[in-house]
Amino acid sequence: MTAMMAQYNEIKEAHSDCLLLFRLGDFYELFFDDALTASRELDIVLTGRNYGEDERAPMCGVPYHAVDGYIAQLVQKGYRVAVCEQMESPKPGSKAPVRREVTRIVTPGTVTDSQMLDEGKNNFILCLHLVKKGCALAAADITTGDFSATYFEADEARHVIDEMARYHPAEVLVCEDFPYADAVEEAFALAPISMPRWAFSVSYAFKTLTAHFETMHLEGFGLREGDAETAAAGALLTYLQETQKGALAQITAIKPYTAAGFLVMDKNTRQNLELTEPLRPWRRQNNKHTLLGILDQTCTSMGARLLRSWVELPLVDVAAIEQRQEAVEEWVSHAFLRAELRFLLSEVHDIERLMSRLAGVSGNARDMAALRASLAQLPFIKEKLKECGAPLNEEMFATFDDLRDLHGLIEATLTDEPPASLREGGLIKTGVDPELDKLLTVKENGTEWLSELEERERAATGIKNLRIRYNRVFSYYIEITKSNVGAVPPHYTRKQTLANSERYTTDELDKLAEQILNADEKRTELEYNLFGELLREVIGNMERLQFMASLTAALDALQSLAETADVNRYCKPSVNDTDIIYIKGGRHPVLEQVAPFVPNDTHLDGTERRMALITGPNMAGKSTYMRQVALITLMAQIGSFVPASEAVIGTVDRIFTRVGASDDLAGGQSTFMVEMTEVAHILHHATPRSLIVMDEIGRGTSTYDGLSIAWAVLEHIANMGAKTLFATHYHELTVMEERIPGVRNFSFTLGDSDKDAVLFLRKLVRGRADKSYGIQVARLAGVPSTVLRRAKTVLSTLERTNKTITTKEIEPSPYIQQRLDS
Repeated sequence: MTAMMAQYNEIKEAHSDCLLLFRLGDFYELFFDDALTASRELDIVLTGRNYGEDERAPMCGVPYHAVDGYIAQLVQKGYRVAVCEQMESPKPGSKAPVRREVTRIVTPGTVTDSQMLDEGKNNFILCLHLVKKGCALAAADITTGDFSATYFEADEARHVIDEMARYHPAEVLVCEDFPYADAVEEAFALAPISMPRWAFSVSYAFKTLTAHFETMHLEGFGLREGDAETAAAGALLTYLQETQKGALAQITAIKPYTAAGFLVMDKNTRQNLELTEPLRPWRRQNNKHTLLGILDQTCTSMGARLLRSWVELPLVDVAAIEQRQEAVEEWVSHAFLRAELRFLLSEVHDIERLMSRLAGVSGNARDMAALRASLAQLPFIKEKLKECGAPLNEEMFATFDDLRDLHGLIEATLTDEPPASLREGGLIKTGVDPELDKLLTVKENGTEWLSELEERERAATGIKNLRIRYNRVFSYYIEITKSNVGAVPPHYTRKQTLANSERYTTDELDKLAEQILNADEKRTELEYNLFGELLREVIGNMERLQFMASLTAALDALQSLAETADVNRYCKPSVNDTDIIYIKGGRHPVLEQVAPFVPNDTHLDGTERRMALITGPNMAGKSTYMRQVALITLMAQIGSFVPASEAVIGTVDRIFTRVGASDDLAGGQSTFMVEMTEVAHILHHATPRSLIVMDEIGRGTSTYDGLSIAWAVLEHIANMGAKTLFATHYHELTVMEERIPGVRNFSFTLGDSDKDAVLFLRKLVRGRADKSYGIQVARLAGVPSTVLRRAKTVLSTLERTNKTITTKEIEPSPYIQQRLDS
C-alpha cells in the first residue's frame, strides 16, 4: 500500500462513523465505501486510484473551493462529515506524504457554513441527562456562542420532549442507557447520539467546563460541581471539542435558567397555536402563517433569532414584561426615530455568526470586512438610543459600547475589498508594516521594471518582437521567434525550444525575477501573519463583541414589536398578577391578515367567569376564537402589544390546548387514545393560574361515552379553577351553567338564512346554541344532495324519538329498499 493511502486508512479508522473528505491538492477526495456513498448521494463521477493492491480503490472528489456546498448536501441527508486538511506544503524531493489532520467534524448540530443555516433561527444541539425523577438539559449553538443549561422534573418521556420543543433541535446527545431515545426520535425525527457514561460523570464534566472557561469553579455562572446541569453541559462541551477540534472561542459563558421563569407550553400547544411553524406542511415555506411571521419585522438576523426565543419563551414576571412594554411603547410613539433606527440596523451584519466563523476554521477576510461594516453603524445607533427615556432603552444606552477602537483597528489594517482567500495577498493596507510596504513597492514596480528591461533588450538586439513572458514552470523568460534566433546575443541562455520560438533567460532577468517572485511570496506570507495578528486582537474582544451583538439584537426585537403594533393597530395591554383576562375587540393576529375579521370580547377570571362553555356550528369560529385568546395572552407576556382595542391580562403560568387529533398508527394509538392522552396531561399539570383551551372533547368515541367523559372533564377543570375555554357540540353540557359557579354559556350566532343554508356571523354572544347545523355545513362542503336529503330524514326521526335509534323507526333509503326487494 502506498504511503499516502496508508495515511488515509489510519485517519479513516479514527473517524469510522464519518465520511472522510481527504485533501489532495485542489480537491477533497473520498475513497472506498465513502466514495461509493458520496458518488450516489452527490451524483458525482466515481473513478479509481491505484493504492498498491491488485484492484483500484473507488474514488471521487470535489473541488476545494466548492466543498461547503457538498458538505451541506451530505449533512442534510444525515451523514457526519470529517474534513481532513493538509497541514503543510509538500517538501521538494520528499516522497513522504504531507502531514494531514482532521480539522473539523460537521454534523447537523455543529454546522457553521451560512449556506446550511436559517439566518433567523438558532441551530441548537441538545444534551440530555436523566437523574432520579428529573432531567438536566444543556443546549448550545456554536454559530452564535449561546450555551445554556437547566434542570426540570421529568418522570416520563413527554416532560423531556416538551422542554426540548422550545429549541427545535438539530441534533440530540444522550447517555448510552437513556430510556426515552425512541420517544425523542419519534417526536423530532432525530436519532439521538449515544455518548459514554463517563462523559456525564460530575467530576469529568466539571473539569471540562472549568478548563474551557479558565476558572477554578462555576459559581460565577450559577452552577455547582454536583449539579445535574453541570454533567449535561460538560458532556455537551466534550462532544463539541471533539468535533470542532477545540475551536470554541465563541463560547464564553454558560447561562443556567429555570423553567419557572417562563410561561410553560407543551409540544402540542406550540404546534396548535402555530407559534413558529404552520400546522399544514404546504404552508411551511411561508412563515407569515405563524405568530412569529406576523411579529417579525426585524432588520438583523440576530434580532430575528432573539425574537423567536421571546415567542418560544414568554415571561411570567410582571415587572420584566412591563419593562419590555414600555420600551416597545416608546418606539411606537416615535415613528420617525424608529424608521431611522431600522435603516441603521439594516446595515448591521450577523455579528454573532461572523465572530463564530472568525473564531473557527471557516472565517476569512470578507467576514472581517463585514464585521467592520457592522461596527461602523454602532455610534449612530447609540445616538438614536440617546433620545429615549424608557428604562430598558435607557439601560441599553448606558451600557452601549460602540467599539470605536476595534472598528478603527480593522479600518486601519484591512483593505477595502479583501479577497476571500487568506493566501492570495491583498489583505493589508499600506502603512501598517514597513517591511510589507517595501514588498508592495517591489510588486508594484516589478511590472515597470520588466517593461524597461524588455525595451532595453529590443534595442540591444534589434529584435522588435522580443517579449518577456511568465509561466509557473519556467518563471520569467525572453521569447524570440525562430526567424530571429540568429540575432540572439551570446549571453542569452536557452530555457526551452518550441515549434515557432525559443525561450531564453539572462542573469539580469533571473535576478529581477527572483526579486519579484520572492517579494510576492514574502508579501503573501507577511500579509497572512498580519491578518492573524488582527484576528487574534478581534477574538480577544469576543465578550465585548458578543455583548454588543446581544444588545443590538434586543434593540432590533423591540423595534420589531413596535413596528408590528403600529402597522397592525395593536393596543398596549395592562399586565398584572390577577386572575383576570379581559379582551375587548380581540382579533386573531394571523387570520386578520388574510381575510376580513370579526372582533370578539373575552372576560375570564378565577371565580365567577373561570370557564366559557362555547357551543355553535362547525365553521362558526369557535376554534379560531379560542386560539386568538391564547395568542393574545401569550403576546402580552412576551411584552408585545396585542390585536385588540383594550386588554387586561393577568399572567398565566401555563397554556394548554387540546385542539384536533389524529391517529398515531406507528405508535399503535387511535384518534381517541391520542385525545385522551393529551387530556390526561392537562388534568395532571394544569394549575389555577393556567389557561386551558379544549375543543370537542370526547368526539372520538360513542356519543354517550364521549358525553360522559366531556362532562366529567368539564367538572374537574371547573373545580380546579383554571381559566378555560371549552368548546363542544354536546348541548347537554350547557346545564353546567346552572350547576357549577363560574361556568358560563356562550355561542356563535348565525344570520338569517333559508332552511338549507347558514350565514356565519362569527360573533360570540351570551347563551347556548339551539342546534349544530351539521347538515347545512355538510352542504357547504359539497356533500351530494342525495346524502343530505337522507341525513335530514334520519335526523327528523331521531329528534322525534328523542335520539333513540331502532330499525323499525328509521325506514330504509330507497336505494337500500330496492336492493332488499331484489
